[in-house]
Amino acid sequence: MEETHYVYRCRNCDKTVEAVEGSEAPTCCEKQMVMEPLEQCTSAEHPEMARNADDNEPCDDNRGKEN
Repeated sequence: MEETHYVYRCRNCDKTVEAVEGSEAPTCCEKQMVMEPLEQCTSAEHPEMARNADDNEPCDDNRGKEN
């Protein structure tokens, strides 16, 4: 089974660190780092859309969010 990795960012110095799911948030500048949110999706996964130029990286498609 593959481990899930998350990116954390320091609010003070903007340094980023990758951490494994289930571990505590890393610290930097004597404060806990904040998990970096996924970027907003810019293309829909649809059979009629050409995705040749898209790297198909994970993104936030707003599913599961209550308004």
